[in-house]
Amino acid sequence: MAQLIAMQQDEITDYATYKAIAEKIKNVENRNILEKIAAQEKKHYEILKKYTNRSLKPEGFKVWWRKLMASLLGFTFTIKLMENSEVVAQESYEELIREVPEAEKIVIEEEEHEKELMNMLEEERLQYVGSMVLGLNDALVELTGTLAGLTLALQNTRIIALSGLITGISATLSMASSEFLSAKSEGSKDALKSSFYTGIAYLITVVMLILPYLLFPSQRYMFALVTMLITVVAIIAAFNYYIAVAKDLPFKRRFLEMAIISLSVAALSFVVGLIVKSALGVDI
Repeated sequence: MAQLIAMQQDEITDYATYKAIAEKIKNVENRNILEKIAAQEKKHYEILKKYTNRSLKPEGFKVWWRKLMASLLGFTFTIKLMENSEVVAQESYEELIREVPEAEKIVIEEEEHEKELMNMLEEERLQYVGSMVLGLNDALVELTGTLAGLTLALQNTRIIALSGLITGISATLSMASSEFLSAKSEGSKDALKSSFYTGIAYLITVVMLILPYLLFPSQRYMFALVTMLITVVAIIAAFNYYIAVAKDLPFKRRFLEMAIISLSVAALSFVVGLIVKSALGVDI
């Protein structure tokens, strides 16, 4: 009974979530699919209610949190997370088929949800994942190396932040304009949007990598460097998790590849900074 009540709670909460997200989607086809799935979730709730004899309300915080994720990270990512939880729900229903005959029908409809959700990935931001990856990769590799080199060469967080910020903003504009010209030369009608997503990904990465140098005192440059490197790994992990969920791509391989490249460049640049500082005899 406890398991049935938990499933019933999940169904009514998912119903409220799908309805709330559907109301904010402009694409008619995507909205209709979500409304259909919401109706099925409500039907599942009513079936289970016959066995539990309990009326349940949606979990307000969970619905609110999912709506917030859909607004910030996109409805595709949020729905994919819900879809992953539905796989677990299907397994639970299969265990109850003997005691709850309708469970078999619910399992079939849950499987249909997965197929429909896989076919509704038409969110604009996911169409420009390539541009976002380009901006993120370039910013991580270029700025991580630059900041690591400047850290040992300048040994002052304020000067490092100033130099890194100027470099990062200039590189952002350069990267965005290059992406625009590249997309334009290929005949893309959305060259401006492509350059926008590239530039935004680059600029956000710049800000997050510079931030440790603004937070630590001027002589704590090594603490800032370590924090920056931790931030690099965190950004890589978060971005690759997002892409892995939204696009059904492998997480571990992509994460390790990006992390190894960025940290290796940082290590090499740190050594370059030491060599240049000694060779030029610069002491700031």
